[in-house]
Amino acid sequence: MRLDLGTCGVRSFREADAAELARHANNRKVWLQLRDQFPHPYTIDDARNFISLARGGRPETMFAITVSEVAVGGIGAKLRDDVERCSAEVGYWLGEPYWGRGIMARALAAFTRFAFTAYDLERLYAVPYASNTASCRVLQKAGYRLEGRMRRSAIKDGKVQDQFLYAILRGDSSDN
Repeated sequence: MRLDLGTCGVRSFREADAAELARHANNRKVWLQLRDQFPHPYTIDDARNFISLARGGRPETMFAITVSEVAVGGIGAKLRDDVERCSAEVGYWLGEPYWGRGIMARALAAFTRFAFTAYDLERLYAVPYASNTASCRVLQKAGYRLEGRMRRSAIKDGKVQDQFLYAILRGDSSDN
């Protein structure tokens, strides 16, 4: 998969992405906003293992966010099953040097359009920590709507915190 977005892109991971992926992922500020399954510290072996997992997925659901063809982050969808098979949870991260440039909102909007078609979904959603105002802004810019606050629903770095629930429905993304 490849989406060319001008200043950035979204594409399938390559084995050669491991060093840059590890460099950008090995950042406590990045880790603090993600689930605990995202390791910290993040090593080159973690990057290689993740890339192998991403490349082996069928369907492929995890992709690199790139700037000048360099992997600087990741984006993907966790497809649901059973009665929720029409939905997927979206997740993403971006290396700190690229924060505040509009890259993530651009990548998320494009990935959202791709995901609705590629996975035949009706709904995409995300659950950022309530304290992660930057991620909430990214979701809003990409057309996601706040549906609610899940109080005391997560624990990260020893702190219990709230999460927001943002979602977008098929057809809502046509404006992005």
